[in-house]
Amino acid sequence: MTSPKLDSKIPQGPLAEKWTKYKSTVPLVNPANKRNLEIIVVGTGLAGASAAASLAEMGYQVKAFCFQDSPRRAHSIAAQGGINAAKNYQNDGDSVYRLFYDTIKGGDYRAREANVHRLAEVSANIIDQCVAQGVPFARDYGGLLRNRSFGGTQVKRTFYAAGQTGQQLLLGAYSALERQVGLGAVKMYSRHEMLEVVLIDGKARGIIARNLITGELERHFGHAVLLCTGGYGNVFYLSTNAMGSNVTAAWKAHKKGAFFGNPCFTQIHPTCIPVSGDHQSKLTLMSESLRNDGRIWVPKKKDDPRAANDIPEDERDYYLERRYPAFGNLVPRDIASRAAKERCDAGYGVGPTKKAVYLDFRYNLINKYGKAEASRLGIENPDLDTLVRLGKEVVKEEYGNLFDMYKQITGEDPYEVPMKIYPAVHYTMGGLWVDYNLMTTVPGLYALGEANFSDHGANRLGASALMQGLSDGYFVIPITIGAYLSSEIRTKAIPTDHEAFVQAEKEVRDRLSRLKGINGKQSAESFHKRLGHIMWEKCGMARNEKGLTEAIQEIRELRKEFWQDLRVPGDISEFNPELDKAGRVADFLELGELMCIDALDRKESCGGHFREEYQEDGGEAKRDDENFMFVSAWEYNKESDWTLHKEVLEYENIKIAQRNYK
Repeated sequence: MTSPKLDSKIPQGPLAEKWTKYKSTVPLVNPANKRNLEIIVVGTGLAGASAAASLAEMGYQVKAFCFQDSPRRAHSIAAQGGINAAKNYQNDGDSVYRLFYDTIKGGDYRAREANVHRLAEVSANIIDQCVAQGVPFARDYGGLLRNRSFGGTQVKRTFYAAGQTGQQLLLGAYSALERQVGLGAVKMYSRHEMLEVVLIDGKARGIIARNLITGELERHFGHAVLLCTGGYGNVFYLSTNAMGSNVTAAWKAHKKGAFFGNPCFTQIHPTCIPVSGDHQSKLTLMSESLRNDGRIWVPKKKDDPRAANDIPEDERDYYLERRYPAFGNLVPRDIASRAAKERCDAGYGVGPTKKAVYLDFRYNLINKYGKAEASRLGIENPDLDTLVRLGKEVVKEEYGNLFDMYKQITGEDPYEVPMKIYPAVHYTMGGLWVDYNLMTTVPGLYALGEANFSDHGANRLGASALMQGLSDGYFVIPITIGAYLSSEIRTKAIPTDHEAFVQAEKEVRDRLSRLKGINGKQSAESFHKRLGHIMWEKCGMARNEKGLTEAIQEIRELRKEFWQDLRVPGDISEFNPELDKAGRVADFLELGELMCIDALDRKESCGGHFREEYQEDGGEAKRDDENFMFVSAWEYNKESDWTLHKEVLEYENIKIAQRNYK
């Protein structure tokens, strides 16, 4: 039974009518009153920039905060492959329902039906919005938008701009945001980090932010606070996230009463450049779109010393095509990742570390692109060199920047030799629990995009993160926030000398002073690296009871050592990146423990959460729908003490089944 503390506020009525009916009945705020309401938006990636721009356009007063020097530096810019939308341009059977179904199934039946259907409904609007902004999506020869395939689907629904889709979408949202900044509707605070939520009478009424240039603490009031601060994959230290990505804003909200949903649901991306040594501080993603045309394989012989191009076709194991013939190389990310790990663990890995598999483009470069281009040019009976040359030209247009990036990092030319890839931490499906309105368990405090526990269940399908971030910002929060703010129109702006602001600032200052005053010998980076090792080894691609139990104790001991032997140079009241880092690592040390507790509690395998004790024959994830078909929502009590609340998931429109991609 769903915990009485969790009210998802899902509208009544048939699934396909919920959002339409909701929009027609939700309370509204008239334009004159909007001018008197202030909204704080923390984070200016796709979710934050689109929300800030949309709310300002509607007439609200908006304050936007980002810890980078510009919203253009948000991690959203790193997304490569594309964004999903159910527009059925390919006439291959796509629909809103099919996108909804694929997302629920891809998430291993651990997502809320109503939210996912809404996401699928507004997906088409996102593309129209972005085209109107000038986002340069790829187009076919007739000028229509092109689509490509992504994992977990059998239709082409992914819109893209070469391998730079996130960058182009962010520039579109950034342009909309900057227009509102120019009009005075948005006040932009760059190089500011939110370090506390201010609660007054149980409602979110503002934040304490630190100016990262001067070190000054600032108080900011808002009738509502929106957290759009991304995911927490950097708890693993090595991940595909930007090095600055962190959990601090969401974690401060959690410790002020916002429940944390499904913290253990972590996505491992199957196509990343493998770890090359102990010197690395982050990993580089190769877009899932590459699986659209690349074929993944390992040698059939263990520890094969030969170079990839020297291994004949009949001595290669295209293991995804062998195990999952219906989807082949386009199975969902969790399945592709575990399959790569299994092959490497069994002794078939390649490269210096043997922790890699091949992603090979030569077959499609010749047979798909080369032959089609030769036919288009009227070249009859082209030789192999001609097919390769023509194929390279087409592939360069589709994926050129990704190939260049790979060559620059590894020194190998992927046009000539197969890429080496291996799974790595990427996206986090967990986050702050939110209701249908995107509000957390703290009134007036919202979470958008990857910062919330998401519409992706236990595993996100590729090209759906951009879809969710822009959906939440452009089309959902502008509607749902009225349900709350319509009752706040009589609330005057609260002066920031209010006792709650003074106390919150004191808590932040005391915490910073404590970090600075430890005067130990070890850097924040060294603690972060050790935490990441524990998390990857014991709460990573595979988990078990013994490892998770050990990890919880090891993290507690590491945290104790952190607060005894951390060294932060410099001063509090100045530019001090080491102090910023220390605060973020302190939060990761607490989050890591909760992730392991959540993973230990969920005695099943589903999506990206793979418990070794719970698997089918052949290594497939074994769900326990009878006991675990719920969202885990954790309430913070005190250090190392949480209470679990359960939001039971009910499926009225989808038949529950074991995922089958064979």
